Parts: sequence; C-alpha cells; structure tokens
Amino acid sequence: MIYSEKVMDHFANPRNVGEIENADGIGEIGNEKCGDIMKMYLKIDGGIITDVKFKTFGCGAAVATSSMATELIKGATIEDALKLTNKAVVEALDGLPAAKLHCSVLAEQAIKAALWDYYSRQGIDPLPIVGELHEHCEECSIG
Repeated sequence: MIYSEKVMDHFANPRNVGEIENADGIGEIGNEKCGDIMKMYLKIDGGIITDVKFKTFGCGAAVATSSMATELIKGATIEDALKLTNKAVVEALDGLPAAKLHCSVLAEQAIKAALWDYYSRQGIDPLPIVGELHEHCEECSIG
C-alpha cells in the first residue's frame, strides 16, 4: 500500500494524542472486524471546540485519520465539526488506499459520538442535531 507523505507524517507524528480531563464530550467508536478503536475527547466553550484529543488503537491509517480529524475541528464551531465528512479527512491527507477508507469513517463517527455525549450531558436530545450514530463500519464488512 502506498501512503501519502501527509498520512505518514500524521502516523509518525500524530497531533492531539491523549485524554482531556473533565472533557465536555467523549465518544468511542470501534470496529470488531478490523480491530480499530477510536476515542475522542472534546472541550467546548461557547459552541467552539477549544481542545480535542484522541486515543486510537489500530493501524497507521487509523492513527493518521484521527490526528487529521482533530486538526480539522480544533478551534471550529460545533456546527462546522458536525459537517466534517470522512471525505474531507481523506482529502486533507492527500488520499488513502481504498482498503483504508473505513478509517476516515471511524474518525468522523468518533467526533459525532463525542458531540452526542456532549449534548446528552447538557440534557439536550442529540438525535436532531448530530443525527444517527453508526458504531459499525460498512466498509469493514465488505470482503
């Protein structure tokens, strides 16, 4: 598999790794078939994601997509973070091999899961805002 320089950089030097104590939202998404597990931590102030950290157990592409996804939403509004798609993560990394596209889906879903948790903690129904969460990955089921 050929990875872009950006994928290799985010794998070798991942940004925003770790946990946030007293996080405002925590989301975990995993896939049993491929073995990747992503956990996102968000700190939110006035509708802005002021800090984001992640922990990922998985392949290099899973680490790289988690790292890039956190970079793309750090400092963003909740609304903009909710608009982040796996395609945007892949484009920001200058592409991923087809067999690894599911990693970008997990990164997108982990952010949504953390925002789901954030709204739940506020006593707000997250479904109309965040939409349905998909805790499994269709791409991992293929093959």
